[in-house]
Amino acid sequence: MTTVDEAEKLILAQLRDYGTESLPFEQALGRVLAEAIRADRDLPPFNRVTMDGIAINYQAIQNGIHTFKIKATQAAGDEPVAITEADECIEIMTGAVLPASVNTVIRYEDVEIRAGLASIHAEGIKQGQNLHLQGADKKQGDILAAVGQMISPAVISLAASVGKTHLLVKKQPRVVIISSGDELVDVHQIPSPYQIRKSNSYTVKAVLQQLALQPDIIHIPDDPEVTKQQIQQCLQSYDVLLLSGGISMGKFDYIPQALEDVQVEKLFHKVAQRPGKPFWFGRYGNGALVFAFPGNPVATFMCLHRYFLGWLRATLGLAEQLPVYAVLAKDFHFQPALQYFLQVKLQSSPQGQLMALPIEGNGSGDFANLADTDAFLELPLERSDFKKGEVFKALKFA
Repeated sequence: MTTVDEAEKLILAQLRDYGTESLPFEQALGRVLAEAIRADRDLPPFNRVTMDGIAINYQAIQNGIHTFKIKATQAAGDEPVAITEADECIEIMTGAVLPASVNTVIRYEDVEIRAGLASIHAEGIKQGQNLHLQGADKKQGDILAAVGQMISPAVISLAASVGKTHLLVKKQPRVVIISSGDELVDVHQIPSPYQIRKSNSYTVKAVLQQLALQPDIIHIPDDPEVTKQQIQQCLQSYDVLLLSGGISMGKFDYIPQALEDVQVEKLFHKVAQRPGKPFWFGRYGNGALVFAFPGNPVATFMCLHRYFLGWLRATLGLAEQLPVYAVLAKDFHFQPALQYFLQVKLQSSPQGQLMALPIEGNGSGDFANLADTDAFLELPLERSDFKKGEVFKALKFA
C-alpha cells in the first residue's frame, strides 16, 4: 500500500504548466502573478509631508526664530509654494509635496496660530521631521511584487499605484468535480429515507473558489457504460478530474474499471491513511490528471487539502508553504497501522504554543464535525499511542 509521503511524491511528479494570460487587475485577486510589478517612479514620488502643520526652513530655528508669518496654505495635490524670508512658513497638509525652500514640518499640536502668525511652543524640534522622503520606500524600476506570489488585496493596491491596468497571471487548470451514485439527489430535492443530498461536490467547489478556481460539476449515475462515457468526455475537456466516491470495493463502484477502460494510467490506488484509504490517482497520457477521492465527506475533504491543493500550488509556481506544527492537547490512541489525520481545533496557549484539541467525531462520514474543527493533525503510522504535549504537523483548512 502506498504511504502518504510516497503518494505526495507521485502527485508532485505530475506538475503541469498551463501558460499565462492577461487579466484586468481588478479581476486578478487570488490568481498567481506571472510578471513582476515594478515601480514606475520613486515611492514616494516626492518629499511627502506626513503631518498637518507648518513647514519651515530649520535654519530659522537655529537662528532663534520661533514665530513665523504664514505665507500660504498648501493642500495635498497643490503646486508647492516657496518661502522667500527666513521668518515665513507654509501651512501644509498631510500628503502634500514639500516645497524646496523648506525642510522641516511641525505639527499643529506643537504650534499656536493667531492673526496670521504661527508660534512654536514645543521643544526638541528636529530638522527633517514629519517627512517621507522621495524614494525612501522604492526607487523607480524596483520590484514591488515578485513573480510567483498569490495576488492579494495588497498586490492589487500596488498594481493600481503604478498604473498596471492588466496583470499577467498563471493560467489555471480546467477542473471538473464528478460525483457518482444513485443514492445522491440534488440539493434542492427532498431525499427519500434511503438517499442523501449531494454535498461533497459543493464542498470541493467552495474550497477551490477560495483559490479563484471556478470548477464545473457533473454527476454520474451507477451505470458502468455511462460512467465510462462521461469520464472519457471529461478527459478530453478538462485538465483535472476530481472524483468523489465509487472507488472502493463495492459492487457498484464502477470508477476504477472505467478509468482502466479509457486508458488512464493508475499511479496508485489505496494509501496507508485514515480517512481516505481508497484514494486513487492517475494520468491520461501527458494530459489530464485524475484525483479520485473516497466518497465519505471527511475523506474527500482531507485528501483535497493534503494532496490536490499542494499539487495546485506547485503547478502554479507558488512557493512551498512552510509546515505548521501543533502540540497535542490530550492523549490519543489509534490502533490500525495507518497514518491518521486527526480532526482538531487549534488554539493558542497562554505560553504562545499552538495547541491541537482533538474533536474526534464519528468517522469519515461525520461531515458535521468539520464545522467544529480547523485542521487535521498528522499522526505517524508507526505508532498507536500519542501523548499530550507531543508535537505533530498540522494541516490547516480554516
